[in-house]
Parts: sequence; structure tokens; C-alpha cells
Amino acid sequence: MKITSVRPWLIKSAASYWGEFLFVEVSTDEGITGWGEITTTTKIANRALTAMLRQISLTMIGEDPAHIERLWHKLFRSFTYMGSRGAAVECLSAIDIALWDIRGKALGKPIYELLGGPVRDEIALYTHPDQRRFTSKEAVVAEIQAIVKSGHTALKFDPFPQQGPHVDGIAREQRDGYLDGSMTRQDEHEAAELTALVREAAGPQIEILIDAHGRFDVPTAIRLCRSLEEAGNIDWFEEPCPPESVNALKQVREKVNVPISWGERGHTKWDFVPILENKLADYIMPDVTWTGGITELKKISALCEAYYIPVSPHDAAGPINVVAGAQVMMTVPNFYKLETSEWNLSKYDPLINVPLDNSNGSLKLNPAPGLGIEMNREYLEANVVD
Repeated sequence: MKITSVRPWLIKSAASYWGEFLFVEVSTDEGITGWGEITTTTKIANRALTAMLRQISLTMIGEDPAHIERLWHKLFRSFTYMGSRGAAVECLSAIDIALWDIRGKALGKPIYELLGGPVRDEIALYTHPDQRRFTSKEAVVAEIQAIVKSGHTALKFDPFPQQGPHVDGIAREQRDGYLDGSMTRQDEHEAAELTALVREAAGPQIEILIDAHGRFDVPTAIRLCRSLEEAGNIDWFEEPCPPESVNALKQVREKVNVPISWGERGHTKWDFVPILENKLADYIMPDVTWTGGITELKKISALCEAYYIPVSPHDAAGPINVVAGAQVMMTVPNFYKLETSEWNLSKYDPLINVPLDNSNGSLKLNPAPGLGIEMNREYLEANVVD
């Protein structure tokens, strides 16, 4: 079997928080097609990755799709002199997922059977409220209680962007937190109030996870973490500082009591080694579409197992993101929960052939070969971004 094409599919979709998804299709001369995903958080990044994938495709034609490990290193090392992390690994991630999809289909097995077999029957989830609906206290309570009633036992949200329309006269959507990493006392107070309300609505048995989105400086991160711990008895504080400085994370780690989660912005096993060696996180949360694909997520999980650190894959994008991470987690002993962007996943139905079953707060994978889902080509064709 040989690869005949690698095609990026950039499509517009209301199911995406950012209004679009970026999928990758790898085709072969035996008619077996594999799918991957690489959706990022900005339109400029999606378009840059699309252009990169078109160039990468030229190096993949004629390759054996079963040689997943060799092709992983071929692509990774192709970018050594321009930076092998970031965009390069994200392109690699999508292709790697597609290659595993092809391998599973060729052998007639779901991917988890090729990774050592399952250690569980289903995948526990945590999910997000739709914070666009947080228009009043009553609306917050209704949204949180809907999650609880759906059977989920953990939820995550970011209390900080919701606080007021302006900061120092600058519209919040125009303010880049990476420039200074600070937060006003008023915003801090309102974030604590929202967290307390979410805790009250969820009840004491639900785990409340806070996402700081990697945007605070050290003193601000410490202050906010302590404030939310007191307000809402939170269960983790995620990526308190930008990812470039391990020392900044260490400073925060030493001054707070809440468990730290890290890894959404980590690329490859090499980014996770100093986090584990320096005991800087209680949970590790790689994204299968960004950190190096199924191949690398499995390896990172094994590293974490040696440190008895739970793995909880990040997912904020499309259905392949969810399913690819779940395929790996079926085989990982040190698994915590898999993220989904909303508690109701029916938004993905137009994109795929079989709806995802996340009833009672857990994902039941389709045991069909490969990823277990097929993309709806007719829908993709109708929604391609020019």
C-alpha cells in the first residue's frame, strides 16, 4: 500500500467555537483513506498550516502508510533547523492520526487494539459550560445544572474573560494578556464571585477545573489561584503562566495549594520531560492534534505513568480530536478524564457518519476499524473555505 495524496480540508462550521475546522485526509492506492485533525485557535494559523500541509504532502506520496514511526521521524526531522515544535508538530499530528486510522482499517481493528488493547470499557469525560450563555446568575445556574444532569462529574471554565467589557479603557477582546499578564482587583473579585456561583450550582460532588489559558505573570497567577481556591474549592488550576518559562511555573507551583494541570501547549515528549522531572504538574493534558498525534500521546502517557501522574487530554476542536484522544486513553492505565468542548456533542453530527455517544458523561467508542468514524464528505465539500 502506498500514499497517493495528503489533502487538508479547511471548512467553516457552526460546530466550531472559532467557526472552522481543519481536517486532513490521507489517501492510498488501495482505496483506504485515513482522517486526522489539526484545528487551531486562530484563522491565520489554520491557513498557515493548510499551506504547510500542501508542501508536506509532496514528501509523503509513495510512502508506505504502515511505517508510522519512521514517517513520524521523517517529518519531525524535516523541520529541525526552523523549529521542530509548534506548527511543524501540529501538521505531523494530523498526518499521524490519519496513518493510524488507515492502519486500523487495513487490519480491521480499532486503533486501541493496535496500542495494546483496552484497559477500560468507556472514557470518562469532563466538559465545558457555554459561557456565552452566562448572561445572568439564573442563566449560569441553568447551564451548570444541565451539565450535572447530563451525568458529567467534572466541568471546566475560564472565569476571567467574562469580567466586564473593558480594562483601563481598552476593549477586552483587543487586549492581549501576554503583554503584561496582569488582572485588576475588580476583575479578580468578579471571577471569584462567578466561581463561587458555579460551585454552588454544581454542588460539592462535581469537580471544578479552572483554565487560566497560560496568560498570567507569576504574582497574578498566584493571587488568582488562591482567590479561586477560597471562593470555589477548585480541583485544578490549568496553565497559570505562558508556556515558555518552566521557572515561572515553578514559582507559582511553590506558592499555591491547588493541583496544577499543564500540557495543552506542550509539543512532543521532550516538552513534558522537564515538567515531570521538576514535579511541576499534578495532571498532564496533551492535545493529540497538537503534541505529535497518537504516536506521541501514547509515549507521553507512558512517561507520566512512570511518575504516577494522571493524563487528561485536551480537546477544544472537532470530532477527530475527541475520538483520537479517546482511542489512546482506552489503553492508558493512568488516565483521568478526556475533555469535550460541550456536554451535548450532537453539534458534530453533520460532520460524521455515526453520532458520538457521550451518554451519562462518558464516551463509548464505536468499535469499527481505525478511528471508528468516517467524515461526511458531502458536508465537507459544501463548506470548504475558499
